[in-house]
Amino acid sequence: MEKLRLGMNIDHVATVRNARGSAYPDPIRAAKLAEEAGADGITAHLREDRRHITDADIEALVDALSVPLNFEMAATDEMQAIALRHKPHAVCLVPEKREERTTEGGLEVAREENKLAHFIAPLREAGCRVSIFIAADQRQIEAAHRIGAAVVELHTGAYCDHHYDGDFEARDAELVRLAEMAQFAHSLGLEVHAGHGLTYETVQPIAALPQIVELNIGHFLIGESIFRGLGPAIGEMRRLMDEARG
Repeated sequence: MEKLRLGMNIDHVATVRNARGSAYPDPIRAAKLAEEAGADGITAHLREDRRHITDADIEALVDALSVPLNFEMAATDEMQAIALRHKPHAVCLVPEKREERTTEGGLEVAREENKLAHFIAPLREAGCRVSIFIAADQRQIEAAHRIGAAVVELHTGAYCDHHYDGDFEARDAELVRLAEMAQFAHSLGLEVHAGHGLTYETVQPIAALPQIVELNIGHFLIGESIFRGLGPAIGEMRRLMDEARG
């Protein structure tokens, strides 16, 4: 079975930095430490309101990283221009609302199919691997395939929420849905990723799904690093992922 890649999201290092308006903690340093600890890529979401990652962070990441950068962004003209200027390895389109605390749900691709097809075309031509962050829903996967996305990232938030709410029946039903939709997306020739809310407790059933080739995890690992250190926190996640895969 193919090795499962770990994408480390460093957004919330910048959240802590920005809370004091200081220069530290430095998300670029966190990205380099994550590389050394075994992360296969770095994810950073440049939001419209710049609440965590900034334009300068993206520029520094492009210059500093030796692993791929996954640039998360909303489908806006401003973000498209930034992506085309920097040409990161990957661009992941996510829904974005100013009032949300974090990304809620997946992108509505089927309803905006024509618009998104035209939006991603220049990104594909620039050599960026285009990913769409979506719910585990056949209609959205089919639409992502039609518009020419190379990757779908399945939203694992509901699965994780049900686990921590103690609603194990709903959790297991969501896991079945994720498994079925990972298999369906793979059958269309899409590369399948997953992420959102994953922890040491919830990662292994997702990591065991053979069609999924990459997990993007951030908030939990940044929180856990307060207690373990960033390298050991990532190392434990890597161990659990590899164990589930093996």
